[in-house]
Amino acid sequence: MAERYFGTDGIRGRANKFPMTAEIAMRVGMAAGLSFQRGSYRHRVVLGKDTRLSGYMIENALVAGLCAAGMDVFLLGPIPTPAVAMLVRSLRADMGVMISASHNPYYDNGIKLFGPDGYKLSDEIEERIEQMLDNDIEMALADSDGLGRAKRIDGVHDRYIEFAKRTLPRSLSLSGLRIVVDCANGAAYKVAPAALWELGAEVVTIGDQPNGTNINKECGSTHPTELQKKVHEVRADIGIALDGDADRVVIVDEQGEIVDGDQIMAIIAEAWHQTGRLAGGGIVSTVMSNLGLERFLGGLNLQLHRTKVGDRYVVEHMRAHGLNVGGEQSGHIVLSDFSTTGDGLVSALQVLACVKRQNKPVSELSRKFEPVPQVLKNVRISGGSPLEEARVKAAIEDARRELGVAGRLVIRPSGTEPLIRVMAEGDDQDLVEKIVDHLVEIIGESRSAA
Repeated sequence: MAERYFGTDGIRGRANKFPMTAEIAMRVGMAAGLSFQRGSYRHRVVLGKDTRLSGYMIENALVAGLCAAGMDVFLLGPIPTPAVAMLVRSLRADMGVMISASHNPYYDNGIKLFGPDGYKLSDEIEERIEQMLDNDIEMALADSDGLGRAKRIDGVHDRYIEFAKRTLPRSLSLSGLRIVVDCANGAAYKVAPAALWELGAEVVTIGDQPNGTNINKECGSTHPTELQKKVHEVRADIGIALDGDADRVVIVDEQGEIVDGDQIMAIIAEAWHQTGRLAGGGIVSTVMSNLGLERFLGGLNLQLHRTKVGDRYVVEHMRAHGLNVGGEQSGHIVLSDFSTTGDGLVSALQVLACVKRQNKPVSELSRKFEPVPQVLKNVRISGGSPLEEARVKAAIEDARRELGVAGRLVIRPSGTEPLIRVMAEGDDQDLVEKIVDHLVEIIGESRSAA
């Protein structure tokens, strides 16, 4: 049986350990490069990364593999994931690669692959690449005179900044807004502050001093405490927290309160619905989005389409059903009028546009619904499939009956870590907590017994 390399968002793991070794990265470059050979012309790939120390190792290994497959490589340096997706199309590349583990700590890294259309790869293409990784692919590599070249290209930051600015009307200025932006010491540490400043805002920047090991460390969208403090300190109108590769965003209002991805989607969906821009009569999110969002949209006669966790599944559903707003509670927001993947900066700009047009404080604008009590806990596993055991299955069914139609229960393996995620929500906070605690105990005992 072939080894499984891909998770819910590309290949990810601890740097210099399987599967994130230089050897496997080189083979990924070979296999992906061969998969996107589409004719006799010179093929090209754009390759970006975030600011992790291990990015140097993975980048060089990927370049070796891609060149061996006959691909010319355009090296972008540290740049957001959505910029890679945009530049694939802008530069007419055959594929794009982003080296990042998104919101994970510096010691993890990952490889995200994009097709020539700027979209993340389908399960079928990933499976084909995986099969190649486990087979002898050297015989299919380029001849000596067909090897690829690698070169660093300039101006990519400017291209992305202009792209982000063009998602707003030319007449809209952010003048008068004081914005704190937390770049998570990651890929957007140059482009995000520059774009906001060029749009007229007063910008205060934190998390913009990457050193290879401080990406996402007590900063960014998963650790917004420092952003909340800074917003209070400088009396800002809004705070924007990106993650390590800037494909997700969390907002902090002027009172220091966090606005998550569900609320951000509600803001954008309502605004676009009012102007006739919202397509498909609803939005797309995952099973993890709060029931309050679903009820809010229902009040606008809009539908919430749910998918399994992973922004590429959100995107696939959007494309299949003609919707142009989707995302995840974690802050991956996909606006397909502009982008093919989650874009934290562009999503934040849409919220800022609402702030300027409605001339309301962010705290008033961003409380579109009262979240239903929701509890999420993780159970670390060492192997096996505890969810397949009879005792665990019975406990899950009992929990569903106890929650009834007014609540939801979602139990799933993590796609990026050895965890089982247990989430329940409903109007009764005590009941939700009791159910989650019981299931975590049952699953944990099952794992220990195994």
